[in-house]
Amino acid sequence: MSSAQDPFYIVKEEIQESIDKLQSSFHQWERTLSGSQEQLHLTKELLAGCESIEWQVDELDKAISVAARDPSWYGIDEVELEKRRRWTSTARAQVGNMKKAVVAGKEVNGTSTSNASGMRRELMRMPNSHQTDRSNHYVSQDNNDDFISSESDRQLLLIRQQDEELDELSASVERIGGVGLTIHEELLAQEKIIDELGSEMDSTSTRLDFVQKKVAMVMKKAGAKGQIMMILFLVVLFIVLFVLVFFT
Repeated sequence: MSSAQDPFYIVKEEIQESIDKLQSSFHQWERTLSGSQEQLHLTKELLAGCESIEWQVDELDKAISVAARDPSWYGIDEVELEKRRRWTSTARAQVGNMKKAVVAGKEVNGTSTSNASGMRRELMRMPNSHQTDRSNHYVSQDNNDDFISSESDRQLLLIRQQDEELDELSASVERIGGVGLTIHEELLAQEKIIDELGSEMDSTSTRLDFVQKKVAMVMKKAGAKGQIMMILFLVVLFIVLFVLVFFT
């Protein structure tokens, strides 16, 4: 099976495109200001993308394991299987490294944000009666802004996840279509073999009928005496062959 028709390479190209996009977003995440709203949004997007790609690579590994049970049936060899395993391992390592870096950055930002929030709470606890109302107003406004921003980010993340699920569904449909096409080709090949076998059986039957008719004609022409002589000759020939096979 050519690479263009092999479902593995179709899925591999899709996963590689997703990894390339993820790496682009990761580089953008590295350049953004630590703790900014943009970095928080990219963090959520990167973690969701990493989980999606890891799932796709796991499914591809399962397909490779199935093919490894009978490589000849799928038209591949051990070298090709090892090549596919190396690619999935490399892809998993790339995604895993990005995920670790993003998680580590998220934890650092969370610690910094907690420290800053703690300092702000301590300052708010200081006795300053003439600024209490103004501070409460600012805190309430900040909370509202954070809530609106978090809800917007959550909606965007849900939309992106739905798009990814639709892409995965489309890829699954394409893979099923490829498998169906392969099964169709195998059925056509089996049908051709059965037709050839039927033709050979018909030809053999025709030749056997011809030989039987010839033998009947010879037996009829030879008469009773000739038939007896032929039987004796065959018996002697059988004895000679038996001796040659089992006693020499």
